[in-house]
Amino acid sequence: MKSLAELQAIREKMKDKVVLREGSGDVRVVVGMATCGIAAGARPVLSTFVEEVNRLGLSDKVTVSQTGCIGICQFEPVVEVFEAGKEKVTYVKMTPEKAKEVVEIHLQGGRVVGKYTISNDELNDEL
Repeated sequence: MKSLAELQAIREKMKDKVVLREGSGDVRVVVGMATCGIAAGARPVLSTFVEEVNRLGLSDKVTVSQTGCIGICQFEPVVEVFEAGKEKVTYVKMTPEKAKEVVEIHLQGGRVVGKYTISNDELNDEL
């Protein structure tokens, strides 16, 4: 068993990641982590979002969390970005490299990375 001091050190080390996922920022990033998402590579995508948001100091503004099935398995890994007063943005077929771009361009810079999104028209055509 670990000592109280060791447990507190672990808690402090992991605090940024836990707080980030539970935060109450103006922007909410949700990564689909159902079986299909995980099989398609959603776990490293989620980790990249958490790490990059923390690295760029956006944790006061951006909350990163996970959800179950988003319902468009053929486009996994799927990431949804919710911003107050704006339409939801759905990023599809994400990778850790694409996630880094989304954090820098969209979450930090305020511009949607259109080449990784899917529109409702495209979705309806697929379904």
